[in-house]
Amino acid sequence: MSLPCSDQSIRPRKMKNASLPPGMAVLRCWCGDLCKVKEVTDFSDWLGMKFFMCANYEEDPTVAISEYDKPPSPPPLCMYYRWIDTEMPAWAVTEIRERSRRAWNSFYAEERREKAEAEEKAEQERELKEYYAEQHRFFSGFRKEKQGRGSSHGGAGTTAKGGS
Repeated sequence: MSLPCSDQSIRPRKMKNASLPPGMAVLRCWCGDLCKVKEVTDFSDWLGMKFFMCANYEEDPTVAISEYDKPPSPPPLCMYYRWIDTEMPAWAVTEIRERSRRAWNSFYAEERREKAEAEEKAEQERELKEYYAEQHRFFSGFRKEKQGRGSSHGGAGTTAKGGS
């Protein structure tokens, strides 16, 4: 079992009431009251682990808006908590692995989707460039043909008129 702790930076923030493990006695905190048994519910390194917590320190104390505004209740008497479990339960380890697997699969699926969209966009741009090139060739050929017909007809017409 761990030592009592008042380091609030590592105290879990999300928890639920839990049952005391068999064969374990309820502890008293620094203020002498019986402790409550809690279980960590937030997705952290302590997921599923149980701990004792002072009954007088259920939540963080309210913060005053200004120095003249007093909180409606007195601050907690003690900030005692003590870990019961030293290791995560198997279900919590499995849950973390499963969430990790789902997160990576989601990441890879998003990456594949973005790659497919980029390839599709590149293919559309390539097809559009080919279409523009084909249209350019068609109209260039059409222009050359029209200019070729116009100069051969124009030259023959002037010669015919000049010869009559």
